[in-house]
Amino acid sequence: MAYTKTEQEVIVLKAAWEMIHEMVNFEIFEKLNRVKNTNLMFKTATHQRVFNVLLVDFLSQPRNWPFDLPSPPHNAAKSERCILFLLKRICDEPQLNRDGGDLLRTPLDAFQQWLETECVVEKVYLPSIEVESDIRVRRMAFIKICGNIAKHNFTRLSVNVDEICEILKANEVAIDTENGYLVLSEFYEWFHDNIFSYHSSAIAEFLNNIRWGIYNYLRPEFVRSFTKDGPNSLGYRFQFPPDCNGPAARSMYWDLMNAVRSEPFMPRFEVTEYLKMRY
Repeated sequence: MAYTKTEQEVIVLKAAWEMIHEMVNFEIFEKLNRVKNTNLMFKTATHQRVFNVLLVDFLSQPRNWPFDLPSPPHNAAKSERCILFLLKRICDEPQLNRDGGDLLRTPLDAFQQWLETECVVEKVYLPSIEVESDIRVRRMAFIKICGNIAKHNFTRLSVNVDEICEILKANEVAIDTENGYLVLSEFYEWFHDNIFSYHSSAIAEFLNNIRWGIYNYLRPEFVRSFTKDGPNSLGYRFQFPPDCNGPAARSMYWDLMNAVRSEPFMPRFEVTEYLKMRY
């Protein structure tokens, strides 16, 4: 079946809302003591690993998008070869809130710019190949490599091994594929246990801002759509947009409207600048 722009928008917003909800919550992170000049702490190292794995899913492109959703163009930035591309399409042509595109665009642009930035990690020591070197790498790249290492056994990491070899080559450290496998655990220790851990609070802030952007974007539609069954009734219903008729889209629309009945459970927060100054 063909899907209208409104139906596709509902589907994308539902997917993004759920993925962010799985990553940024008080099951993975300790509860905040304050919302200004703060930092987030994982409950355990396992929660940090799960967060990295879920973030890779968020930043990855399915082999085939469902619901006739378009794929990013081949020349798209790597940070747009994922659901961020579809969210930015909503900013360009919003359906549920015609004047609300910038509510989504501002946090999306901030996160994408951060992902595309290269960081420099000084004196990375890889003992298996007896190399110590400064490594310049795009944040998006090491996040995805570390998430895949956290998720898979080395037998399923050939693509990531090749990527590590290319990163090292770009930093004037040439190694072959076999040595690429040797440095897998060492790369993970440096860039997941240390660098990703350092950035995790800032990443959570970016994602939470996107969630709040979705909430603010959808809130006027909720006000329009929500109807109580009677003045003293606990029952309610939602008035579907005229071009939202498919069963899947209507079900997701209902879930979205229920999600924005109240503010997100995690408040807006600002991470201390000391966790944004390095790497």
